[in-house]
Amino acid sequence: MLGGDLVVHLDRGLGYTGVTRAAGHAVKPAAQAKLTAAQAAAKAARAAKGDASGTQLVVDARGGASALAYQVTVTDKDSSRTVVVDAVTGKVRSNTPNRDEFLSPKLLDTLRERGESAEPATGVGSGAEVSGLVGSRSSGAARYPSAAKGTGKTLFVGTVGLTTTQTSRGHYQLKDPNRYGTETRDAKGSYTEKFSAGTKFTNTTNVWGNGKTTSRATAAADAQYGVTKTLDFYKSTFKRKGIRNNSKAAQAMVHWGKKVANAFWDPTCNCMLYGDGDGQMFKKPLVVLDVTGHELTHGVVEATANLQPTFVDSEGNQYGEPGSLNESLADIFGSNVEFYAKNTKDTPDYLVGEKLGLAQKFLRRLDHPSLDKLEGAIDYWSPDTYYTEVHAGSGVSSHAYYLLAEGSGKKKIGSVTYNSPTYRNITVKGIGRSKATAIYYRALTRYMVSSTDFHQARIATLKAAKDLYGANSTEYKTVDKSWAAVNVTAANTPRAQR
Repeated sequence: MLGGDLVVHLDRGLGYTGVTRAAGHAVKPAAQAKLTAAQAAAKAARAAKGDASGTQLVVDARGGASALAYQVTVTDKDSSRTVVVDAVTGKVRSNTPNRDEFLSPKLLDTLRERGESAEPATGVGSGAEVSGLVGSRSSGAARYPSAAKGTGKTLFVGTVGLTTTQTSRGHYQLKDPNRYGTETRDAKGSYTEKFSAGTKFTNTTNVWGNGKTTSRATAAADAQYGVTKTLDFYKSTFKRKGIRNNSKAAQAMVHWGKKVANAFWDPTCNCMLYGDGDGQMFKKPLVVLDVTGHELTHGVVEATANLQPTFVDSEGNQYGEPGSLNESLADIFGSNVEFYAKNTKDTPDYLVGEKLGLAQKFLRRLDHPSLDKLEGAIDYWSPDTYYTEVHAGSGVSSHAYYLLAEGSGKKKIGSVTYNSPTYRNITVKGIGRSKATAIYYRALTRYMVSSTDFHQARIATLKAAKDLYGANSTEYKTVDKSWAAVNVTAANTPRAQR
């Protein structure tokens, strides 16, 4: 069932305490399909302009609907989409890209119109500490494969330590046996969505890259570092074992496609895909640390609440509050990966994409989202937020999170000065990043479902704060105040939810 997901809540004694539903209505679809699976597949293929496969009969309960439908996967050379076709009328109910793109089609169009060229600062330098990794660079290991201490010479974070796999005497692979076998491979310009089709990175030095794009392994070192730091953040902070919390490897492919100015979380291959840039607008691979943290968080969201856009336009731009909340959580936890990594070449901040080399010096920011003029991000909720592109709409909950963590007004953290405004000049005193992050993670993993919007996210974070700190706590009261400060309150909840 699409949009029919729910979470049943139990107390420690396994007593029922409530339920969170994606669909708040009775679901009674037609009993019999009028279209065959082949007819639905043909309609889906025409709608998405690709080859159809994997047709499945489902019930579509999204948006108050109750329809029998076919869910069809449609692929072309460089993308895949999920198309839902009404099994009775043949109408295409939705046509959604499967990959979460870091840069939306709308943003890329804006950059082209402006003639903007992003030139990120790169180069070899002293980055994160190289020490403290398990294994050895020596070739005297008694058994293979074994963990080894490697060195990555990256584009964006300097020289870093990487745990790699020694496959035999003097031979190494860019695969981390201490993190479930997490690995980065080379797509070599192909558009494959099969990780097994990628080429393994191997060498005899256990040094990966040279800090420049002249080595194919340089982008791989950035990617492997970002992926492992993201895994470490989730495990250290929330005891989460891998993206899906199943102790499975996280995977990445660099040099994906030809002149691709983007990075993706791809659920088809359960991996990160990194383009090298188009050579004009983006001149470097998009392997920046917070991009990786952002995109892998889409994987975490997919494995938990599975927040979905409400609708997608013909250009592939996504709209609606659940999709905006998904983008916001990716920014929130992506910035937290930076704080966890403490890399001196990519100092932690509440900015997203600040290493991409954009003229406005960042892509998005959590303290004052509307300073992002490229995407037109918004600071406060209004009824029009439903129709806002998801990267722009993400500002509502990102702003609420920042206010919860750091509070309103002017504040300098590290080298960045923040000045967070509020709706009707409400004053908010922050509770600290650690507590705010714990609340949002619990809300995501316990109280959100695929259709959760901003008002429901407010309730989810209040429940999470109550669980963690109590209903009379400062933390609980500040959660409520932080949402009011972005104009999300019980009083202005849309009628359909009351």
